[in-house]
Amino acid sequence: MIKFGICNEIFDGWDMKESMAFAKKTGYDGIEIAPFTVNTDVTRITPGQRSEIRAAAAEVGIEISGIHWVLVKTEGMHLTIDDESVRRKTSDYLVELVNFCHDIGGKRIVVGSPYQRNLEDGVSFEQGWERATEAFKASVKRAEETGVVICFEPLAPSETNFINTAEQAIEFVGQFNSDAFKIIIDCKAMSSEEKSIPDIIRASHPHFAYFHANDENLKGPGFGEVDFVPIFAALKDVGYDGYVSVEVFKFEEGAEAIATRSIDYMKKCLG
Repeated sequence: MIKFGICNEIFDGWDMKESMAFAKKTGYDGIEIAPFTVNTDVTRITPGQRSEIRAAAAEVGIEISGIHWVLVKTEGMHLTIDDESVRRKTSDYLVELVNFCHDIGGKRIVVGSPYQRNLEDGVSFEQGWERATEAFKASVKRAEETGVVICFEPLAPSETNFINTAEQAIEFVGQFNSDAFKIIIDCKAMSSEEKSIPDIIRASHPHFAYFHANDENLKGPGFGEVDFVPIFAALKDVGYDGYVSVEVFKFEEGAEAIATRSIDYMKKCLG
């Protein structure tokens, strides 16, 4: 069965446990954590803090579906830049993100991070591909050891110039031939592709291990023009039984309205 999740940065200013409790009460199965809501440097999130997050989720009775926005507000991180020391630092940090996700009981890591993968002037697509591949090697190995799955996210050309389609992302992760490295597909990002969202879903299975629900207008599902009825039909057709997690970028309706209206709309579309 498809499970519903929601990203915790929607609950800006809320206590972590309070946001978990509200998500649970509203009908969500899981909550997705943005590390920067705890600390902008994941290595500074202490073992005690990690244990507290895990314990709070257990007490509330909600799963931690994973982590995302993993390089937001970090400094000196980049996957494709010329500077090898920066790429090495980023590779090491990705390993630390796997450790953090595992420590709090999460199972998926969403890596979008458009600014930290953009190809700079003079860097070819092939060079970027090779450098990003090298940067992920250690974290994929660590993910295999911990049971975490890293999910690489194709993003629209308006966000990044490196890996813009699900097809490209599948080719990228496929180099590793690892169950610990898959892709995530996101409704907002898929809206930029020539194929329809349902067609992308069918073409991308079984290579995606996570799904972000949002609208092209950067709001939640049901807040715009994207029709989720055929989207859920496609997810059911391919037998997807993972998380459909609400991720938004505009918060003016407020956390309670976003969370409540999004899940009510999705459940109606799921049927």
